Amino acid sequence: MTDSPSPSGRARTDVYAVLRARILDLQLPPDSKVNIDAIARELGVSQTPVREALHQLEGDNLIVKTPGKGYRTTPLLGFDQLRELFELRLLIEPWAARAAAVNRLSNPGRALAAGLQDFVAGTATEASTRHLLVAHDMQFHDLILGAGHNDFAHQAIRATHCHLHLFRLYPADWSGEQTIQEHGAIVEAIRDCDPDAAENAMHDHLMGAYHRFAGAFASEDDPGPRPATDVRLT
Repeated sequence: MTDSPSPSGRARTDVYAVLRARILDLQLPPDSKVNIDAIARELGVSQTPVREALHQLEGDNLIVKTPGKGYRTTPLLGFDQLRELFELRLLIEPWAARAAAVNRLSNPGRALAAGLQDFVAGTATEASTRHLLVAHDMQFHDLILGAGHNDFAHQAIRATHCHLHLFRLYPADWSGEQTIQEHGAIVEAIRDCDPDAAENAMHDHLMGAYHRFAGAFASEDDPGPRPATDVRLT
């Protein structure tokens, strides 16, 4: 039996993974100061790998550095930002799904189906599917965008780091059941080379995801903005 590595043996990438997970789980609350020295002591590392991890997290837009004030976690998306983000996604990703379905020579349907199967298999063994869902969702949408062979569109979505921000809003679909169904419809349409069905399935998925995430603003305990009772993006 191999002993687990001691905290002092953590690789720099491990520090990044630990901090990223804590931000996504809200263990490091949104818009809160990050104490580099405390994190270094807790993880048993020097401040250097912590600073390097924070620099990576800046690239993910999960951390912001202010001169003279240090590092803070980024705030949660507001309702207006959520709406704007999904308006952008609705402009680009249904087109990307259509483009992926048209391409018969490098159709990503098989890879998308395999990723979906891996996620479903993982949910059977993991007590919490939250991080599995984040990883699967990122990979799924990135693969479709990449199949469109439009670097500008691909980078426009990547630059938002939308998955990392959205999954801090605690959507209702933590089991991933609705996501699995919606992703399955997209996979089937792309694999069948049906552009209309692929575009419509992606549109329906994004609309469903938008309303699930918008539910985070409906809590009576949440002092933030509330969505209108009949929110519509289209």
